[in-house]
Amino acid sequence: MGGSDHPVVCVFGSGDLEVGGEAYETARAVGAALAQLGYVVANGGYGGTMAASARGAKDAGGTTIGVTCEIWDAPANEYIDRRIATSSLAQRLDTLVSLGAGGYVVLPGATGTLQELATVWERMGKGAIPRRTVVCVGGFWEPLLCLMESVKPGCAAVIRTITGPEQLADCFPAAGKFG
Repeated sequence: MGGSDHPVVCVFGSGDLEVGGEAYETARAVGAALAQLGYVVANGGYGGTMAASARGAKDAGGTTIGVTCEIWDAPANEYIDRRIATSSLAQRLDTLVSLGAGGYVVLPGATGTLQELATVWERMGKGAIPRRTVVCVGGFWEPLLCLMESVKPGCAAVIRTITGPEQLADCFPAAGKFG
């Protein structure tokens, strides 16, 4: 579904980041690391984590996909190679989840990011999508993972937490170089 020979990893995170701030630079490093491993980087196509991860991927010679939604009158960010326009938030979420055949990387965010993480987690848990790599970068989501693990032991086993983008190579097998 990515439109190339390279698998797609979806990056989820906040749309509100200060350019050049620590969270922005982490997202940028995530995009670069994924592209260096040979993955197409997909995300929601707008600002914040989305622009930063797409920028990192482009800087590393990778390809990007942005999934936008017509409810917002905003163009995709300048680092998006291929834009997929959707008509509703539900369609946007379904598209992002479907694109992520290579897996998902989850950065800090708010309710939209929570919905993305929860949707992937639930669909894998129910067998609606194949089990894929899900990686949370940093400790932001750890309280949620611990809470869910206390309610349903074993459910958090499908999600890996790493401290930083430099560990992504331990989570995603190299998929090949671009070019």
